[in-house]
Amino acid sequence: MEIARAAAGLFVRQGLKATRAEDIAQAAGIAPRTFYRYFAAKEEAVAPLYEAGARRWVEAVRAAPPGTSVPQALEDAVRSTLRPGAGESSDSWTWVRTLVRLTHSTPSLRRVWAEVCQTSERALAEVLAARVRAGTTTDNDAEHAARAAQTDGTSRVGSTGRVDNAAVDARLRFAAAVASAAVRAAVEGWAAGDGTGEDQPGPAELAVANLATLRDFPWDALTEF
Repeated sequence: MEIARAAAGLFVRQGLKATRAEDIAQAAGIAPRTFYRYFAAKEEAVAPLYEAGARRWVEAVRAAPPGTSVPQALEDAVRSTLRPGAGESSDSWTWVRTLVRLTHSTPSLRRVWAEVCQTSERALAEVLAARVRAGTTTDNDAEHAARAAQTDGTSRVGSTGRVDNAAVDARLRFAAAVASAAVRAAVEGWAAGDGTGEDQPGPAELAVANLATLRDFPWDALTEF
């Protein structure tokens, strides 16, 4: 993480183009060859910072109390992790804002950001799957499965009354993709703006607003088989 922080500081202070991998290595107190042992390009050095934020959100969803609905778990998670002071200093949030903003104009950095978002999306799908597996089996499970099978024609209900795992996994991946896109759009929109006043919505507020539009989405059909 020290290398990532050194890279972020240089990118914020002097810009991406003016920063060399050798500059990052020097700021981090390592040799250039050590830098290249971990990263193929200078842009990759900030990936751990992107990953840290994405990981906190996913872990907050994982930690939601049993029985919490998916929309509520997602909204509570962004409220607790996407605010300055939520695990990171205000200066770190300034860095994050600049680094996400730079992805709009820098294809190589945008690729790093996209890869982190894809990894986070997969992790969220695993969290949703774990919550489903940990859920209490009810008499309605077979009914949910049968209705899903009739709706899309892809699920097969076995003798136990459960849909096949491939269909459930596909639905969970879709649910994770929708939620991840809502949060990603909020963070990118916040980063693109230039408002800093207290009346300006932050990433958490924007993310909750996006996720609120999904409260009527058929989450039960996706995650409660």
